[in-house]
Amino acid sequence: AGAKARNEAVRSSKYLGRALWRNLTGYHRRSRVETKMHCVKLLGQRLLARDFDRQVAEIQIRAAILNGFTALGIPRTVAVG
Repeated sequence: AGAKARNEAVRSSKYLGRALWRNLTGYHRRSRVETKMHCVKLLGQRLLARDFDRQVAEIQIRAAILNGFTALGIPRTVAVG
């Protein structure tokens, strides 16, 4: 079943073109989410805090760290002229 689904995805990707296929299926969005979850896991598999409120704060700190790293990688465009 998995091979059939993969073959169908490859076939439709070739037929529609890769950019259109990504937009229609949401593949690019899913890929970005999986990549971001990998980054979250690199910061640690488990929460260190035991209290719920502190766990929430720990997650918010991790999200702020990841957002800071993401902001460093986004190019800034400036109009010339």
